[in-house]
Amino acid sequence: MSEQSPPNAGTLVPAGGTVHWIGAGLSTGGGLAALCETAGRVRVWHRTEDRAAEALAHLGLTGRAEPRAYTLPALTAELAPGDVVVSMLPAPEHAPLLAVCVQGGAHFACSSYVSEAVLEQVPAAEAAGLVVLTECGLDPGIDHLFAHSLVTRAEHAIGTGTPASYRLTSYCGGIPAVPNDFRYRFSWAPAGVLNALRSPARYIEDGAETVADRPWEVTRPHAIDGETFEVYPNRDSLPFVGQYELPTAWKAETFVRGTLRLDGWLSAWDSVFEELKGGDDERIGALARELAARYPTTDADRDRVVLAVSLDVDGEGQSENGSGRRTWSGRYLLDLEGDAVESAMARCVSRTLALGVRHILDGSLPPGLSRAAETARRSEEWLSELGGEGLEFRLTVG
Repeated sequence: MSEQSPPNAGTLVPAGGTVHWIGAGLSTGGGLAALCETAGRVRVWHRTEDRAAEALAHLGLTGRAEPRAYTLPALTAELAPGDVVVSMLPAPEHAPLLAVCVQGGAHFACSSYVSEAVLEQVPAAEAAGLVVLTECGLDPGIDHLFAHSLVTRAEHAIGTGTPASYRLTSYCGGIPAVPNDFRYRFSWAPAGVLNALRSPARYIEDGAETVADRPWEVTRPHAIDGETFEVYPNRDSLPFVGQYELPTAWKAETFVRGTLRLDGWLSAWDSVFEELKGGDDERIGALARELAARYPTTDADRDRVVLAVSLDVDGEGQSENGSGRRTWSGRYLLDLEGDAVESAMARCVSRTLALGVRHILDGSLPPGLSRAAETARRSEEWLSELGGEGLEFRLTVG
C-alpha cells in the first residue's frame, strides 16, 4: 500500500516501533490494545503514572504497555528518532507536540482536524521525512473513508466527465443509547459542544453557498432506517468538495457535513439556545459546567454512535439500457452502542487512529500531511481492514 512521496519530501524516517500514546481519556479504547499487539513498544502517558496504570488496567493491558506521567519535557527526554507520537490531547495541544516531534525526528498522529498551527509545521516535518497523520478518527476519519468510497462508486456508474448534479450529506453524532429528557449526555468538553453551536456553518443548499450564523436554527428531521433524528450543519463543509475529489463536471445541489442528534433535541435544548444567543464567554463557560454536572455520562450509561453518509447523483443523458436518466445513489451507515468495557466513541476513534499508526509503522504512509483518506484506493483498503477488525458498518447502493 505504498504511496508516492511528494517531490519536496525528505527521505522517510523508518519507524522504530515505539509508540507514545498521549492521553488515556474517553476516546482511548480497543485501538490501543491493537497497537500493543503490533508495535514493538507502547508507552501510555497520562496526568500521573497511577492514572495511566489505571487506564491500562481497565483495558486489560497491564504489563503490555508502560505507564508514564505526561509532561512535554518528560516526553521529549524519552523520544527517539522513528518513534510515533499519538496525541489524544485537546486540539490546541497538538502543535506543541508536533514541534517536539519535528525536533526529535518522530512521526505524529491525531484524530483532530488540521489546525493552522499544525499546518505551519508540516513543511518542516515533510522535509525531515516525518509523517503527520490527522483527521483519523470517527468524524473526521471514518466519514472521509465513507465519502471517498461513495464518490468512487458513483464515478464508475455515472462517469467523471458526464455532467451531473449531486447531493452529499454526512451526519455524525454521539448520543445516549437510552434517550433521556435532555436528549444528550456530556462525556467530555461540554464547552466545546456549546462553542461549536456558536460558530457559523457554511454549506451548499439548493445549489448555492449558504451560511447559518446559528446552526441550530436550521435543524431538520433526518430519517435513517425508519428512525427519525435531528441534524444541523457545522463547521465549513465547502473545502471537502475538493478533498473528496468530486468530479468538476458535477454540480452540487446539496453538500453538507453536520451533527446528528436524537429526535426532540431541538426543543429539549431551547433554554440552552437562549443562553447561546446572548451569553458572553464567561457565561457560556459557566453554563457548560452546569450542564455537564446535570447531564453527565456515568459508568452505568451506554453511548451510541451514528454516522450516516449518503450520495445521490443525477446524471445527464440516457442510462445504459436507454430507460431514462443515468442515476446512482449509495449510503454508508455505522450505528454502534458501547458496552461496559469500551464506549462506542472510543471504539471508533481509537481503532481508526490505531490503524493509521500501524501504517506509519509499516512505512506505507509518505512524509508530510496525511488524513484518514487521501485517495479512494486507500479508503477502500482501510474500510476493509476496519471491517475485518469488527467495526461494523453497512453499505447500501440503489
